[in-house]
Amino acid sequence: MPIQLIKENVNIDFVGYRKIAYILTSLVILIGLAAIIMNKGLSYGVDFAGGVMVQIEFKNEVSDNDVKTALKDIEMPGLTVQKIGTDNHHYLLRFSASEQGHKNLRADLTAALEQSFADNEVSITRLEMVGPKVGSELRDMAIEAVFYSILLITVYISGRFEHSWFTAAGIAVLLWGIIFIMDFLASRFGIVLFNKMYAICIALAVTLILSWKVKLNYSLGALLSLIHDVVVTLGLLTLMGKEIDLNVIAALLTLVGYSLNDTIIVYDRIRENISAVSKKEHKPTMGEIINLSANQTLARTLMTSLTTLVACLSLYLLGGSVINDFALTMLIGILVGSYSSIFVASPILMAFGDIDLYISQQATHEEYEKPGAHGMV
Repeated sequence: MPIQLIKENVNIDFVGYRKIAYILTSLVILIGLAAIIMNKGLSYGVDFAGGVMVQIEFKNEVSDNDVKTALKDIEMPGLTVQKIGTDNHHYLLRFSASEQGHKNLRADLTAALEQSFADNEVSITRLEMVGPKVGSELRDMAIEAVFYSILLITVYISGRFEHSWFTAAGIAVLLWGIIFIMDFLASRFGIVLFNKMYAICIALAVTLILSWKVKLNYSLGALLSLIHDVVVTLGLLTLMGKEIDLNVIAALLTLVGYSLNDTIIVYDRIRENISAVSKKEHKPTMGEIINLSANQTLARTLMTSLTTLVACLSLYLLGGSVINDFALTMLIGILVGSYSSIFVASPILMAFGDIDLYISQQATHEEYEKPGAHGMV
């Protein structure tokens, strides 16, 4: 017999719980933002901040103070020694790049460690060096990658659910122009207010305002949901003392796609149910449509989330330190993304429109495309 996590006649009042969900969401976001502010911004790894990261492994246990003492004669500005795991065999060294450079860093480290721990076999398992300029460029490119992925998703949602391809494409071009101009002013005249981070934030705000003004409610809901997922995940990672590096950015981009897929499934069912009630005399409220659609897709959402969580949990527990942050980000993001598809993306449709609005929008496109008709959901 097939596994059935949810009964067929389940009827959870998700819309009725939306105020509690809003309070919970706001609380988590505020805690995350407070952690980021107290930390004086996101804690960037070597990939983005520049510097050197070295991972070393000892055969027998050693203390972190002994490791620092062994490396005291090597120029390693701002050296921090971090233990990896529960034993005292693996350590991660982080420090800024010295003015003289590190031409023979591996050889110098190996010699110093072997001299101090003659009876304890030691090896360097990982060594990464990134200059501050390269790190800054990588950080800007990562921020742009996240933003443009969200922006293109907004265009897709607008075209798929609201048939507003040209409107959404026009908004995308406009936002690209805003970022290009602000980036040019920042690089040409050194205006700090126009740097990449501020430009992205302004562009996101403009996107939200324009989507609201032109009644692209599906896009608005998906966009707010994705922003919610990224902000909450980054806030929780900062609260846990994790650094933001390329692995975390890769996980965030993966989560954007994962959360979007779940949101589209719910949106498709909402659109299908609206199309069905438009032919009846009695019209339910938008809240009833959202509840019906969320309950109909709940089993699929739970099964997909649970199976993905099992895979990510395996990566987190067994994948090793290199992929640990990626797996942790995925674990947090899957939970947050599944939650936002129901409690963030869907209620926004009700907040910015009633059932008559969506019926009238679909009436202009009578030829309804069923979910998955062309292999896309």
